[in-house]
Amino acid sequence: MTNHASLRDEQELSLVASDRHPERAEHQLANGDHRSVPVVAIYGTNASGKSNVIDAIRWMRGAVLSSFGQWDPAGGVPRRPFALRRDTSSLPTSFVMDFALNGVRHEFGFSVDDERVTEEWLYYYPERKANRLYERKADSSVVFGRSLTGRKKIISELLRPNSLYLSVAAAQGHVHLGAVYQWFQSGLRMATDGNFRARLKQTVDLLSVDDRRKESAVPVLELLRFADLGVSGLEVGEPDEAVMDEYHRITQAMKDALGGRVQIEKPWTNAVRVEHRTSEGVFPLDLAQESSGTRTWIGLMGPVLATLVDGSVLCVDELDARLHPYLVDALVGIFQSPEINRSGAQLLFSTHEAALLGKNVRTELYRDQVWFTEKDPDTLATRIFPMTDFHVRDSLENLEKRYLAGRYGAVPHLDEDVMREIFTAVGGA
Repeated sequence: MTNHASLRDEQELSLVASDRHPERAEHQLANGDHRSVPVVAIYGTNASGKSNVIDAIRWMRGAVLSSFGQWDPAGGVPRRPFALRRDTSSLPTSFVMDFALNGVRHEFGFSVDDERVTEEWLYYYPERKANRLYERKADSSVVFGRSLTGRKKIISELLRPNSLYLSVAAAQGHVHLGAVYQWFQSGLRMATDGNFRARLKQTVDLLSVDDRRKESAVPVLELLRFADLGVSGLEVGEPDEAVMDEYHRITQAMKDALGGRVQIEKPWTNAVRVEHRTSEGVFPLDLAQESSGTRTWIGLMGPVLATLVDGSVLCVDELDARLHPYLVDALVGIFQSPEINRSGAQLLFSTHEAALLGKNVRTELYRDQVWFTEKDPDTLATRIFPMTDFHVRDSLENLEKRYLAGRYGAVPHLDEDVMREIFTAVGGA
């Protein structure tokens, strides 16, 4: 699977290869004309918008999964538009994603304002030519393509101004549209500070030692030991009874008030302890006592392994924030390796770690795997652009040195005169 995300205004991020490198885990795309890259890194200064790129993908995914079931029917669209302009509320926010599903390219996109979905569309390319599945207009009317079957009109009757047709269709059990929904749910994974508990649960689930999980536990344990964190395993306690009692009370109250079909996601409250083996035995420590780097690595193991097995896409914000450069290099190398990454899995991450562009790392990133973000000096909007916009010769140039020298942009412009004024003021105080 591969994605090609378009983030308005007319900003695009592509995970498609422009060059051929057999030493990396390239994957043939559905139409046979292109190959996907296994890793893409986004570089840029602080506040340049790197995290906003990841967050835009997260928001799009969340809209697909939640607009029908969780958004307030009368609450409009919970978007966060660009705040540094005066006419924000009058301008829509648009998202487009290209991806391969069951070997066929699909393109899904939509636009929203503060109140409603203003347009939505889904195309697929069974024979390299776009076939319309459906198009939704500003008045919420939907035009269907000939190839889309199923209960289309019933779904349209349930459609709200602030919910996506795709979300409604999935809730009603539509087979084809439900498969597209499932791609956003399990084919596109996110790793941000906000979903650490969910990622931790995924790691813990892989470590379960019943008959179905014995094989999956091995790579998790090996990755924990590989990181040289002094960790030998994880110990998982029982769920917090007080929290579970409150969950059951609230669930029952809502069912009594709104009907028996109400579903509330069950919280995961198990306590996790990290085991350390010494010559004197095994000593478990509370997860909170571990370093932020150890917690980060543990929280990434579940999503990383699931992504590699499924051949899906994993998006990580600030991969290098709490991990040693060697670990970042190793994680990138896992996805880059054709021997390990055999399912076409892809890793997209933002970073400041320029060493990944240099000659002293085990994993080499090529020019079509590097993107940059910069602020427009007039509007302060984010501009995203690839290294392939520049004349770069892979393997012949030190990309790290050229990047840090400002040859590609996306580095801070520090005013030395301001620093001298500060030192003068401090010295004269």
